[in-house]
Amino acid sequence: MKGPLLAAVVAVAVGVRVIRSRHRRFLHPDGRSFTGELIVWGTGRTEGAGLLDRPGTHSAVVRISKGAGTRGGRADIRGVAVRVTGDHPIDLLLSTSGEGRFTRRLPAPRRTFDAFYGSIVAYRTGSNRKIYLGARADQPLGRALAEIDGGSLVLLADDRPFGRVTFGDRLPARTDAALAFDPIRNTAPDLHPTGAVHTTRALAYRWSQRWRGATPTAPDPHAVERTALHR
Repeated sequence: MKGPLLAAVVAVAVGVRVIRSRHRRFLHPDGRSFTGELIVWGTGRTEGAGLLDRPGTHSAVVRISKGAGTRGGRADIRGVAVRVTGDHPIDLLLSTSGEGRFTRRLPAPRRTFDAFYGSIVAYRTGSNRKIYLGARADQPLGRALAEIDGGSLVLLADDRPFGRVTFGDRLPARTDAALAFDPIRNTAPDLHPTGAVHTTRALAYRWSQRWRGATPTAPDPHAVERTALHR
């Protein structure tokens, strides 16, 4: 396929995707959401973040998804979103990636949900430590969304297990569609994303949620500022 024709095909495909995203997510459009329970036991060292350092049990919402929405078990960037619920919810968004020192910073297509998920870019803790978050299924989930009716994931901080989130009841499709995760604003001062990439995501998530009619997370200039300024 010659260059101009390829560019035209790509432009049409992107245009169709944008139009469809008027009523659904632009990225990770297809997913399943569940109630959940997060049990934290800690990493064995002090990370400087309450969520990681304080053993306890938290209510959660878990969403498993496919980034491009490919069919069945076809390869895709697969995602896990965990919302630790409460007065101040914390959203952790992870996607399939490599596991090496450098490849863990790159999204990687996978043919199964039984894979490693990473935060791609770093989080900063209250003790000014930079860490990468991750997750790994500790029981088979399957290749296709239709196969997932439960499961659990071990959560990691720099490859150190600190907790496990277990899926509960599946949420209705309407509830799944209305969920509006925001890893920048739904965060904590002692555990938040850092860097320019995450700063651009702050704008993208808010625009996308308004575009598809979801209720966006409440504005939090302080959260966006500390991400942008690496605080």
